[in-house]
Amino acid sequence: MSKLKGKLYLIPTRLGENQPLEVLPISVKKIIEQIDDYIVENEKTARRFIKKISSGKSQQSLNIHILNKYTDESDLPSFLDGCLKGKPVGLLSEAGCPGIADPGADVVKIAHEKDIQVVPLVGPSSILLALMSSGMNGQNFTFNGYLPIDKHERKTSLKRLERLSFEQNQSQIFIETPYRNNKMLEDICASLNKNTRVCIACDITLATEYIKTKTVNEWKHTNIDLHKRPAIFIIQKD
Repeated sequence: MSKLKGKLYLIPTRLGENQPLEVLPISVKKIIEQIDDYIVENEKTARRFIKKISSGKSQQSLNIHILNKYTDESDLPSFLDGCLKGKPVGLLSEAGCPGIADPGADVVKIAHEKDIQVVPLVGPSSILLALMSSGMNGQNFTFNGYLPIDKHERKTSLKRLERLSFEQNQSQIFIETPYRNNKMLEDICASLNKNTRVCIACDITLATEYIKTKTVNEWKHTNIDLHKRPAIFIIQKD
């Protein structure tokens, strides 16, 4: 009889430096206490999070694989060897939920190909929390990731998303590197129709949380510093 495969647990993390159990259910702590094999983006922050949520867990027992932009794609299947040996493996996001705007999706794809059971755990997703709070269409929406860095291309993309939001009654969600957030807001105000609604949601779940939906014209007269604050942008033209 062949040995049962271990499960791949998709483990969400905090969106900032608050206490883990303020935003995560106790079930996440219980699962972490059962797992020694992890796939993470950054070993240092992953170990810090595991210690924070389960202070009694042995750090020496952890077997950690690094998954980031430098990881060789050919190495990914081996990250799930623990599952093939009957052990649980945890896929741990750097912030929020694994597989959502996160490289973990590549590992999940391989898990399905290997017939390994994938178990998603409940936790905060900045994308969904922003959409929930925006007052925009939660029935029809698209996450677009990062927009182009080039100024002209970015303005063209903003106008395209605005047109799509109007034609399809669809909320258009995107993000920016935090140190370019203020520039993004400037380009939004310079490129879009004055009546287009824009939601900016930053520092979600933290004490400094800021979530507002205003028209482009109202944002032009709003004084807000978004520099280096993780943010979600949503636009919708009615």
